[in-house]
Amino acid sequence: MIRKKVAQYIDNEHLFSSKAHIIVALSGGADSVALLHILHTLGYNCEAAHCNFHLRKEESDRDERFVRDLCATMKIPLHIVHFETEQYATENKISIEMAARELRYRWFAEIKKQTNADVIAVAHHQDDSVETVLLNFIRGTGINGLLGIRPKNGDIARPLLCIDRKEIIDYLQSTGQQYVTDSTNLQDEYTRNKIRLNLLPLMQEINPAAKEHIIDTSNYLNDVVRIYNK
Repeated sequence: MIRKKVAQYIDNEHLFSSKAHIIVALSGGADSVALLHILHTLGYNCEAAHCNFHLRKEESDRDERFVRDLCATMKIPLHIVHFETEQYATENKISIEMAARELRYRWFAEIKKQTNADVIAVAHHQDDSVETVLLNFIRGTGINGLLGIRPKNGDIARPLLCIDRKEIIDYLQSTGQQYVTDSTNLQDEYTRNKIRLNLLPLMQEINPAAKEHIIDTSNYLNDVVRIYNK
C-alpha cells in the first residue's frame, strides 16, 4: 500500500521518470532506509550516498558500517564521504546544523555530476514538513515559510512527503528491514527536536488531527501562492 502511495505521488508531482538514475541520501535511519527500500523495490535505478559527519563518535561509525552492509546486501552502489563538521562550522562561523547541511548538499551535487544521475532523493516526510512550518512560524515568516517542504526543489526530490513517520516505521516493521537510530533525535537540545518531542505532542492533545490540519493549511497556502503569482 505504501509503495503504491509513493509511486502515485512520484507520478502526480512529476518528481522523476521510471527510468531515472537516482542518488538516494542514506543516513541509515528509518526514513532514508525506507526511501531506498521503496525506490529499489519499485524498480528504480538507485545509488546511495552516505555522509559521516563525525559528530557522534562511535555512533557515526556504526551508521557507516550499517549502510555499507545494507547496500552490499541490496547490491546498490554506495558513495561515502567523511567531514570534519565542527571544524567547518567554526571556520565559517555557522551552526553545526547549518554546516552539516552545506557540506551534505554540496557533496550530493558533486556525486550527481560524477555519476550522471538525474536527481537526488532525500527522505523528508510529512512530519518533517509540519515541523518546518512550525519552526518558521515561531521564528517569524511570510507566506512562503508556511508552505512546508516542497516535493521538488531543483535537483532535490522528496518522494516520501505523502506519508508520515508512523507509516514509515510500520512499513519497515512489515518488511523486516532494520535501521539505526540517531540518539540526538531523542534529545530536545535542538529547536526542531523541541518541536517534535514537546510542542507537537501538546498540540495533538488539543487536537489529535493537528498535524493533518497543518499539512492541509500548507497545501491551501500553496494554491494561494500559485494564484497570486499568476
